[in-house]
Amino acid sequence: MSKTIHAPHRKFPPLLLTALLAGPALAQSPAPAAPFQLSPDGQMVIDTRAKLAWPRCAEGMGWSGKSCTGAAETFTYKQAQAYAAERGKADGQPWRLPRVNELKRLLDRNSKGLNPELFPNAPRDWHWTGTAAVNSQRLNNYNYSQVNRSSDLSSLSAQQAWAVNTETLQATPDMGKGNALLLRLVRPASAQELGQAQ
Repeated sequence: MSKTIHAPHRKFPPLLLTALLAGPALAQSPAPAAPFQLSPDGQMVIDTRAKLAWPRCAEGMGWSGKSCTGAAETFTYKQAQAYAAERGKADGQPWRLPRVNELKRLLDRNSKGLNPELFPNAPRDWHWTGTAAVNSQRLNNYNYSQVNRSSDLSSLSAQQAWAVNTETLQATPDMGKGNALLLRLVRPASAQELGQAQ
C-alpha cells in the first residue's frame, strides 16, 4: 500500500510573495553607469568615479582607431617625470604619473591585467607610479647606533618609488628609480569628457 506524502504548506510574507509572482520585472532596476567608459574619439578611457582620463595606449604606442600599435617605451623614474612635464606643456594638459591606487583601479582580475577591450595590446610588466617610496623601517631615536644609519636609509628610500606590475597585479614600494619601466600617464578628466561618458 503506497502512502501519499503531502508537502507542508508554506506561508510567504506578502511582500516576498508579490516579488515572486512579479518575477524579474520587479527585480530590474536601472544599471549604474560603468566606472570606465570610452571617450567619443575612442582614444581615452574615462574613469567616471575617480574623474580621470587615461590614454588607451602606453607611452610610445599610438592609437590606430582600432588598437594600440608600435612598441611601448621604457623610462627611468626621472625620465618619466620629465616626460610627463614635457607632454603637459605640449598638450596644455596636466599630465602626471598615476598614484598606486589609481593604476591598480585599472587592473581587471578576470583579465589578469588591464582590460583588453579598454586597453588593447597593453604591455604587461612593471609601470611607474607617482607615489613616492616611504621608508617603513622604524628607528629607535634613543638607540645611538641607528642615528648614523637613518641618513643612509632616507637616501636609499629617495632612490626608490612605487611601481605596479600589470601582469601579476603586484605593487612594490622599493623599485629602484634607475630601472627602465613602462609608463601610462593620467590627467583629470574634463567636464566635457565626464558629461559625454554619462
